[in-house]
Amino acid sequence: MKTFTATPSDIDKKWILIDAEGVVLGRLASIIAMRLRGKHKPSFTPHMDMGDNVIVINADKIQLTGNKREKPNYWHTGHPGGIKSRTNAEILEGKHPERVLTQAVKRMLPGGPLSRQQMTNMRVYASADHPHEAQSPEVLDVKSMNKKNTRSA
Repeated sequence: MKTFTATPSDIDKKWILIDAEGVVLGRLASIIAMRLRGKHKPSFTPHMDMGDNVIVINADKIQLTGNKREKPNYWHTGHPGGIKSRTNAEILEGKHPERVLTQAVKRMLPGGPLSRQQMTNMRVYASADHPHEAQSPEVLDVKSMNKKNTRSA
């Protein structure tokens, strides 16, 4: 018996819709990272883009446990003395609240060209509206997977 290795013709990509309202960030990010890589499929091949296309809505209503809302996120502008920071709360209440979830998922994927390609299969929207109705995505109810996925505020 030979080991199965998927080829591009064997790959079957689905569209998944996830509602992030009230779901804890880290638990949601790990589920999305698994779906993007394709590790939930029995035909998983590590060097191929096997994952599904993931649409996340209501990213501005995501929950953070503990003191993570006050945790600073740092970045550098590239100029001398150009280190900047914002807390997660400031990012979630600002113009681009979807960046908190995008960074969490990106950091859960292995680094390299394949993970950058897999990140293009994720679309995150701050509100409940999305332009992907034509793909007829199937809804994945992350909230009901585990009682710890939600946090009572």
